Amino acid sequence: MKTYSAKPSEVESKWLVIDAEGLVLGRVASIIANRLRGKHKPMFTPNIDCGDHVVVINAKNIALTGKKLTDKKFYWHTGHPGGIKERTMDKILGGNYPERVLQKAVQRMVPKGPLGRAQLKKLHVYGGSEHPHAAQSPETLDVASMNSKNTRRV
Repeated sequence: MKTYSAKPSEVESKWLVIDAEGLVLGRVASIIANRLRGKHKPMFTPNIDCGDHVVVINAKNIALTGKKLTDKKFYWHTGHPGGIKERTMDKILGGNYPERVLQKAVQRMVPKGPLGRAQLKKLHVYGGSEHPHAAQSPETLDVASMNSKNTRRV
């Protein structure tokens, strides 16, 4: 019995499209992170980028459970005295770059370092329903049908 270790030349990466409309943020982020790393493949090797390209559409319509939309706050400091600032999740999702919420959630689930940064370059997130990757003929990944908890029922 030998342990199989994939080589970069043997890796085949596909293109996937995920419609994030009504999906729960953390659940879809963990699925995306696993697809980017390639952990869903039997040939997964931790030190090789064997993941797929993931295109996410409708990121501005992502759902959060509980009162996270109004109560979850993100803080940063300007560097000046008394310069602490905060922003809630609904202001971020209603702002100019709502796709950053999903990007940051996935970024925090991918390993830090050169390999993680290379895997994050395969993530393409769009706030609307249009994307410019039709030429790659991506397959659709139905995250809502994987588990009933993946969608938010109001």
